[in-house]
Amino acid sequence: MPQQDTDTVRALRALGSDSSSVRLRSALAVGTTPDPRFVDRLIERCAVEPEFYVREMLTWALTRHSASITVPKLVDELRSERTQARSQALHTLSKIGDRQAWPAITRELLTDADDEVARAAWRAAVGLVPEGAEPALAAVLGTQLGRGGRETQLSLSRALTGLGEAIVPTLDAAIAGTDPRVRQHAIATERLLRNPDEGFDFAVEEAKRVVALGP
Repeated sequence: MPQQDTDTVRALRALGSDSSSVRLRSALAVGTTPDPRFVDRLIERCAVEPEFYVREMLTWALTRHSASITVPKLVDELRSERTQARSQALHTLSKIGDRQAWPAITRELLTDADDEVARAAWRAAVGLVPEGAEPALAAVLGTQLGRGGRETQLSLSRALTGLGEAIVPTLDAAIAGTDPRVRQHAIATERLLRNPDEGFDFAVEEAKRVVALGP
């Protein structure tokens, strides 16, 4: 077996090592010398890798390969039953930034029951949305206002404000609604849109006061 093939087999095997440091070094090596033969294994490993910093290196390694190879395979991964496979594929697509992946960011993913998948979908959607589609995306994201705890709500607010003025009608409708949790989140998001330096926690506290005072 030629030396290059031997090195490839060794690197692929190392991606599944019991040692996280070995997996990290292997992902770094694969990204440093991209080879299409690594792509499937990198994506497979993303779905099961337990360590965050190793997953980030796997994603980096995938971004070093041709988008024409990686994007279709990552899009296929969005249909996986494994939540980590979906969330990591979305995260990697957002890093690659190829708008050919936009049609794959479905309403189903944007409203996924798993918070990590939904949050990754929000980030990917805002990064990939084509010009003119922002209002429709804002409307879908608006259905998630009030969802989850602080981190999930912060992620949604960041995604929404990333769409700019296109979110105003969606926020106005939510603020005029009757659900206090949704109203609070929408008010906080609007404050962040108008004053990005205000900070999420402060915006939430101010929104709570507004909601408590009533219409």
